Amino acid sequence: MSESEQTDDVEVEVVVEVVEEPEPELLHGAPVTWSRGQAVLHPAREDYVALVGQLREQGFWTCVDLCGVDYLGFAAGRDLPPGTSPERFEVAVVLVNHTERTRVRLRDQVPAVDPTMPSLFQVHPGVENPEREVFDMFGIRFEGHPDLSRILMPDEWEGHPLRKDYDVGRIPVQFKGVSSAR
Repeated sequence: MSESEQTDDVEVEVVVEVVEEPEPELLHGAPVTWSRGQAVLHPAREDYVALVGQLREQGFWTCVDLCGVDYLGFAAGRDLPPGTSPERFEVAVVLVNHTERTRVRLRDQVPAVDPTMPSLFQVHPGVENPEREVFDMFGIRFEGHPDLSRILMPDEWEGHPLRKDYDVGRIPVQFKGVSSAR
């Protein structure tokens, strides 16, 4: 073999870099994302009431909204911080600090296998009806709520109409005096 035909045994060192998920940014002790200049906190269910209590002490005295979301079949990204796993349901709460003229939104993930959340009634009594509405429409139970009963649907109604897997059904409607000829 000539010198040009000789092959040298070359050792190749393979470096495998383990990329860890970045630590999420924290605000008030909870992971935070930002949406249109507004802080969006993502607390764990067990920290939810304590966080809202801390925010109230810091001037967020008004809860202007509490609503439910069903993400069943939603394929797009949900802008959650690292370490927060997406669940089927979400409870969103908007708090306002009138002194500083700021808002903060809380988005809490609620699993379909255990659709329960602690109630904010002891911290913000004004959430009594919004929590009842979320229970009525989505079936998310609020533990510690003083009167968790249906508010929009009749008591004998079965199911929760705003769940994405709720069968809408069809009721045929007939109008008087309308001919079917077009």
